[in-house]
Amino acid sequence: MSHTPDPDVPESVDEEEEWLGVRAVARLWPVREDWVPSVAHLADVRVRRSGGESRGTYGAAPTVYHFHPGDVRRAARDIAEGGVDVPTVYRTDTPDGRRAEFWRKLLNRVLGTLFLAVLLASVLMLLFVAGFLLTVE
Repeated sequence: MSHTPDPDVPESVDEEEEWLGVRAVARLWPVREDWVPSVAHLADVRVRRSGGESRGTYGAAPTVYHFHPGDVRRAARDIAEGGVDVPTVYRTDTPDGRRAEFWRKLLNRVLGTLFLAVLLASVLMLLFVAGFLLTVE
C-alpha cells in the first residue's frame, strides 16, 4: 500500500471526511505526538505531507502531516490488538514512553524558563544603562 496518495488520482466523491492532523491521531492512538508519522508508516496509513521544502542555509520548512481517517481507525484497532509492532518508547501507555515524555516536557520547561530569565535580565540591563546615561552629566 502506498503511504502517499497519488496526486493525479482525484479523491472519490463519497470521501467527505476530513483527513486528521497529528494531534487528533495522537488522541486516538496510544502514541506520543512526535512519533505519529513513524507509527503511521508502520501501520500502512495513507499520509499527506505538505511543507518540508529546503530553505538552503536555513534548513527546511516544517512538515505538516494529515492522515486518512479510515486508515487511522483501522490502525487504532491494529495497535490495540498488538498487530503493529510499536516501540515502547513511542507509546504513551508504557513506562518507557511516559518517562521519555516527562523528560522532554521538563527539558522544554527548563529551557523556556532560562530563555525568559535571560530576556528579562537583558531588558533590565538595558533599562539600567539608559537610566544611568540619562542621569550622568
